[in-house]
Amino acid sequence: MNPRRICLWSGPRNVSTALMYAFAQRSDACVVDEPLYAYYLRTTGVDHPGRAEVLAHMDADGRHVVEDVILGPCDRPVLFMKQMAHHLVGLDRGFLRQTDNVLLIRDPSEMLPSLAKNIPNPTLRDTGLKMQSDLFNELRSLGQHPPILDARQLLLDPRGVLSILCDQLAISFEEAMLSWPEGARPEDGIWAPHWYENVHRSKGFQPYQPKTATLSESLQLLLEECRPYYEALEATAIRARTEKK
Repeated sequence: MNPRRICLWSGPRNVSTALMYAFAQRSDACVVDEPLYAYYLRTTGVDHPGRAEVLAHMDADGRHVVEDVILGPCDRPVLFMKQMAHHLVGLDRGFLRQTDNVLLIRDPSEMLPSLAKNIPNPTLRDTGLKMQSDLFNELRSLGQHPPILDARQLLLDPRGVLSILCDQLAISFEEAMLSWPEGARPEDGIWAPHWYENVHRSKGFQPYQPKTATLSESLQLLLEECRPYYEALEATAIRARTEKK
C-alpha cells in the first residue's frame, strides 16, 4: 500500500499532540509521534527532559528514520506523523517531495511561557518558528501549497478547521477526530511523561482560553524575534468559521 503520508510540522506547545490523537481516531490512519526527535537531540546536543531515554529507545540516524519510517511501509491508507519543525536541522529534506506537509503554529506570546516551563532560557531555534517559515518557503518553491493551522483557530472551531484541512489534503473528515479517550495513548513517544500531562487529561480539543502570563525580559526579547515569522505564517492560516478574514 502506498499511503498518503502527512507530516505535521509543528513547534512545541502547539496542541500538536491533540491533533495527533485526533488523527489516531480515524478509521483509515496510523500515527507516529516525532520520529526525528532522537536525531535532533543527537545532532544538536540540546538537553531536553528525558534526553537519555529518547536516545536509548529511538533511532538517531536521520537518514534511516526517513527511509524506514517517514517513507517506510504502512498498512493503512493514511500515515500521520507529528513532527517538530526544528527537528529538520541539518537533514536532507528531499523526502518532502513525497509527503503532504502541514504547518501548525501558535502565537508566541502564548507559547513561550509554556515552553519555558520545560526548557529554561529557550531560543528562537527551540520555538521552531524560523524553521517553519523557511520550510514554508521551501515547500512553496517545490510547487506545494502546505495548509497552515493556527492553534487558536483550531481550538475555536475544531470541526470547521479540521474539515477544511481534510478537504485540502483530499481525505474525508471523520467525526471521530473530535474526541478520544482520556489518559496516555499507545502512540505517545517515550517523552510523554515530561510533556503530555495536560493533553492526557483531555477527551477532545479544549475550548480556546487566552493566556495572560507576564513575560520575563528575556522571553520578551525572544517574542520580538518570533513575531515576524509568526505573523507572516498566520496571515494565511485556516480560519475558524467565526473568524473569517
